Amino acid sequence: MTVTETQVTLIQIDNYGPWTVSPTPRREPDLQTLQSRLYADLSQLVAHDGGYVFSTRFDNMIAVTNGIDLSGHRRIQAAVRNRYPVTVSLGVATGSSPREAVGEATATLQAAGSAQDSDRTEILRGEPLCEDGTVQIAHFDVNDATGQYTDELNAFDVFRHIDRGYSALLEYMYDAHDSLSFFIGGDNVISVTPGLDRAAFAETIEHVEEAAGIELKVGVGRDLTAGDAGMAAKEALERCRNRGTRVEIGTGESAGRA
Repeated sequence: MTVTETQVTLIQIDNYGPWTVSPTPRREPDLQTLQSRLYADLSQLVAHDGGYVFSTRFDNMIAVTNGIDLSGHRRIQAAVRNRYPVTVSLGVATGSSPREAVGEATATLQAAGSAQDSDRTEILRGEPLCEDGTVQIAHFDVNDATGQYTDELNAFDVFRHIDRGYSALLEYMYDAHDSLSFFIGGDNVISVTPGLDRAAFAETIEHVEEAAGIELKVGVGRDLTAGDAGMAAKEALERCRNRGTRVEIGTGESAGRA
């Protein structure tokens, strides 16, 4: 197993629950619009510094922020404050596994007060990586999703099949490999993993096929930032498509130089 260190930032909207019903309940489409726009802006802000943001519950988002220091996190908070009627608090933590990191990031914010505490505003707590540490990203894709599902079944049945596979993958990667997995649209899932080897990914694909009847392939990348590791993973996934393989592993250019 390759040694990796994952820096995770928990992004939490401050006092969001009470805000949604104050002074009167706000229309759900308006709240959904705000959440989606906030996610899109945060995705761009974090990606500018090489990170990834995943929506999870929308009022809570998980970012992989290797390479982003505290001043970078403050810039993100300021950008949200200037554009939105809400603010965000950030908890930052690093772990040898993503599961460990997200646990510490969550505990850091919880120690600062409740998510619905009106006095807890724009908290920034935690310690970013002092030195560069590589992060591993895995990009999973359903084999021939268009031919098997999109062009054959009704749209909701396609959703059910893909969701079943995603759920099986998420649970297995978290329980067996301390990894965080996120559906990113279409038939694609990104997992933030410790330094897993080819055998671990092959075992995961076999488990999902047995549990959910979904056939997967995966490209894996490792680099100093999630963005660069993700690009290496996408390139490895293309090699899967071209070669007809199920697992391809590569490293990014900066990781290769390290």
